[in-house]
Amino acid sequence: MAAGAFEGKVVVITGAASGIGRATANAFARERAMLVLSDINSDRLSQVGREIGALGVRCLTEIADVSSEDSMRRFAERVHDAVGAVHVLVNNAGIGYLGSFVGSPLSSWRRVLDINLMGVVHGCHFFLPRMIEAGGPRRIVNVASLAGVAPAPNMSAYAASKFAVMGLSDVLAMELTATAVGVTTVCPGIINTEITAVRANVAESVPAAALAKLQAYYAANGAAPEVVATAIVDGVRMARPLVLVGPWARPLYHLKRISRSLVRRLTIADARKSGYM
Repeated sequence: MAAGAFEGKVVVITGAASGIGRATANAFARERAMLVLSDINSDRLSQVGREIGALGVRCLTEIADVSSEDSMRRFAERVHDAVGAVHVLVNNAGIGYLGSFVGSPLSSWRRVLDINLMGVVHGCHFFLPRMIEAGGPRRIVNVASLAGVAPAPNMSAYAASKFAVMGLSDVLAMELTATAVGVTTVCPGIINTEITAVRANVAESVPAAALAKLQAYYAANGAAPEVVATAIVDGVRMARPLVLVGPWARPLYHLKRISRSLVRRLTIADARKSGYM
């Protein structure tokens, strides 16, 4: 999509009330796109809707739970009734999770996979058919993570969900080659968002001191979510299949192709400094 091509185009973003989703909504608004934003946090979502409206851009906000098939079906139906087939679908909603495999209950695994993986599946399932049918250049953006390439210790559930998003995106891209719908997978590195600050997303076995150390590491070394948002807009405009953005994303992606053992040693060493171990 060329410069200016987003004006008036419909962009759907899940998990838009904070972090990367919120920044991405503002980035597309500056491109004069029409925004449809969803989240489960109604207060924060309304605030973002007001931010976008203040830019003079049309914006619809809808409460939707990406982990729920019924909620996402209803969300897609409301969107299609209001604006028709979307041009860009950003499957961004996700949660972090910190905890060793042994120290993490199965309920945590289900929650992480329901949101991080099935949220993407639901988004694609309910929006993609109409995108294909409508024709013309359209794009799905699936937000994965550097953890889907080179994960750190104590993130087995999170890494599994993001590896799955990477694989899903690869398959979708191949299956859509005969259509005008493309797929962009986004792998952010260390991004300073609230994803590490929610105690509910941390196993009870992780002590408060380790969590505080991790949060301090992200604050000191993480990129702002706006960096990812800019890369997402550029990735859609340039039809990039893969977007590597933020600290460590690009070097670790390429280094792992050369030496998995070296990446493993570097990751363990960094995990000890950051609070992941």
